[in-house]
Amino acid sequence: MTADEVVVRRQGLLADWSGRRPVPGCEVTYAEVRDERNRARASDVRYVGAASAGRPGAAGVSSTLAVAALFFTFLVGLLVLDELPVTMLGAYGLFSAVAFLTYGADKSAAVQGRWRTSESTLHALALVGGWPGALIAQQVFRHKTTKQPFRTIFWFTVVANCVVLAWFLYEDPSTLS
Repeated sequence: MTADEVVVRRQGLLADWSGRRPVPGCEVTYAEVRDERNRARASDVRYVGAASAGRPGAAGVSSTLAVAALFFTFLVGLLVLDELPVTMLGAYGLFSAVAFLTYGADKSAAVQGRWRTSESTLHALALVGGWPGALIAQQVFRHKTTKQPFRTIFWFTVVANCVVLAWFLYEDPSTLS
C-alpha cells in the first residue's frame, strides 16, 4: 500500500452504495479511522459526486416512525375500547425497546468487528412483538436494510406477529387479562 491507500472494509461502506462496491481506481471520499492495531482504514466511504439528499435514510426513518406510531395508536385505541389488556401494550413497548437497543448494539459490534447478535435473535425479538422497534432501528442505524434474506424473514415475522395479534383480538382477550 502507498501512503494514499487505506483498507476499505464492508462495514465502512455507507448504505447508499446500492450494491456497488468500489474497485481500484474509482474515486471515493472517506473518513480515515484506525483499527485496534493502529492501521489506517476507511469509514463512511462514498463515491465522489454521489448524490446526497441529507442524512442517508432520513426519509426511511420518518416513514418507519409513522408506521410504528400508527401501530401503537391502534393498540392504544384497542386499550381504550377495552379490547386489549394493558400488559399487551406494555409487552409491545418493552420488546420494541429491547429490539431497538439490540439492533444498535449489533450495528456497533459490526462496525468495530466484535461479536455479533445472531440473526435468529433479531428475528425472535421481532416475532414476539418487537418489530416496531426493530423497523425503526433498521433505518436509524442503517442496519440489516440491504440483506435480502434477512429482510424477507423479518417481514414474515411482522406478518406472523400481526396474525397472532388479530387471533388474540378475535378470541376473548378479557379472559387473558
